Amino acid sequence: MKEINVGLIGFGTVGSGVVKLLQENKDLISDKLGAKLILKKIADIDTTTDRGVYIEEGVLISDANELLADPEISIIIELIGGYEPAKSFVLKAIANGKHIVTANKALLALHGDEIFTAALNGGVEILFEAAVGGGIPVLAAIKGNMAANRFTTVLGILNGTCNYILTKMADERADFDDVLKAAQELGYAEADPTFDIEGTDTAHKLALLLALAFGSKINFSRIYTEGITSIAAIDMDFARQLGYKIKLLAIGKCDGEKIEARVHPTMLPLNYPLADVKGAFNAIRLTGDFVGPVMFYGSGAGMKPTASAVVGDVMDIARNIVAGVGNRVAPLGFIKDSAKSLPIMGIGEIRSRYYMRFGVTDQPGVLARIAGALGEHNISIKSMIQPTKTGNAVPIVIITHEAAEKDVIAALEKIDAFDMVLEKSNRIRIEDNLE
Repeated sequence: MKEINVGLIGFGTVGSGVVKLLQENKDLISDKLGAKLILKKIADIDTTTDRGVYIEEGVLISDANELLADPEISIIIELIGGYEPAKSFVLKAIANGKHIVTANKALLALHGDEIFTAALNGGVEILFEAAVGGGIPVLAAIKGNMAANRFTTVLGILNGTCNYILTKMADERADFDDVLKAAQELGYAEADPTFDIEGTDTAHKLALLLALAFGSKINFSRIYTEGITSIAAIDMDFARQLGYKIKLLAIGKCDGEKIEARVHPTMLPLNYPLADVKGAFNAIRLTGDFVGPVMFYGSGAGMKPTASAVVGDVMDIARNIVAGVGNRVAPLGFIKDSAKSLPIMGIGEIRSRYYMRFGVTDQPGVLARIAGALGEHNISIKSMIQPTKTGNAVPIVIITHEAAEKDVIAALEKIDAFDMVLEKSNRIRIEDNLE
């Protein structure tokens, strides 16, 4: 039986899961491939820590360049994350004629065009299913069974840490800081959770989804990104009263000429499937012109789900090696030079409905002044809640009809300057026109 040698760079949590999967399911993998996958070398700067998996003597090395230069290794798995040295390792592997499997969404979101071009020019494959949604096979579906569709929307809950925090806040009526601390203690959040809670991780994944779904070149810098740190327990309570749940949502929309691309807290109707995604799970909803709406749901991170996606990609490449073919599908699903450069709309151009919360003094005329400022900026009110006073400020909650973001920003800046406004206003966009 043919043997295909694989090299692994990065022996952390996911790397350990990859090794474990290759060992435990090796016979199943061989039966499906008609070939054996041999993990020939693992490179990691830490060669002493016990990862809980057996490694033969000489397999684990500290110098990734030795692995990259090995002419017997056909496939490189990159799992170190970050930009450098990951980028240099990947480009060197491509230059040496090796196929790539990676879970590195940050690297591809910022440097994907360069890396994908190098892979195409070098005649090697690069797969990255694990970069978006962990074990959820959404990228393969976009490039495979749904490839004939023109996609109009991509909506996703793509960060398990944020979804866990928001779920706990909603279910337990807890404050953000308390839930974040508990999530860190349980291992659901990193010691430095900035990339997660500020939305950056979600934006990296959205950039890749947009490129695959809409056939447009990656433009990460144009994705509007807002995290969940401004969400308070009181917002969760009001959302529930109004029939919504708050999620950190990745939103991509395309009309064929321009793209909406944004990541921010969003109110979703309670009866909408994405609103019911709880805990650390992820979900992605796509709408195609022929397939209609399709939703993928599953574990978006973790050792085993991510390892499953990584090894699945390795097997896809190995099948092509066995068959003597390659590059049947381009990295982003579109053949070379066919990807467009569709413009991404500025956030000020976006139109949406809004939830607005104000903390004001208890005096006559306050609501009239707020309503007047909104009206001056072409924002009409659909409904309002003025509950019992809490603390020094009286909360006022307003739901608007659809309005332009630039008008909302201008109106809120004016309202926040009023003397009777005691707290900075909070706004959350509402998505309930979801087709």
